[in-house]
Amino acid sequence: MSNRILIIAHAPLAKALHDCAMHVYAECSADVIALDVLPDAQPEDTLALALDAAGSALDSGLLVLTDIFGATPANVAQKLVAGSNAKLIAGVNLPMLFRAVCYRHEPLDALVARALTGGTQGVMQVAITAPQNQNRRIHDQNHNDHQQ
Repeated sequence: MSNRILIIAHAPLAKALHDCAMHVYAECSADVIALDVLPDAQPEDTLALALDAAGSALDSGLLVLTDIFGATPANVAQKLVAGSNAKLIAGVNLPMLFRAVCYRHEPLDALVARALTGGTQGVMQVAITAPQNQNRRIHDQNHNDHQQ
């Protein structure tokens, strides 16, 4: 049995992340749920929607991913997971979600560790070394420095 993943985030992020995951991992559509929190949504209403979306997974294995710690989606998610067999991670990004989807069959604590690793390792500075992006060399009067 696999854990379910619930994304609770500011609209339209939850649905967008869900759609990206389904683009790559279409076979897990039943295991990944998205709940977009609209700007005027009341926290109580959002919690009711989240409880409905989570269903029995609250007790059988649920990983809740949210965007910003301290914001309404995260506050609702904290209330959702309180006293259940669910885990919550704030700061969701696409590498984190992909890692969670790939390892959703592992025990919940292991899944949390995998998701955190995916989220942190997926954030990096990328060096752009292509010749067309390099500064012009002062000694090249013909501007042919793009040729190698």
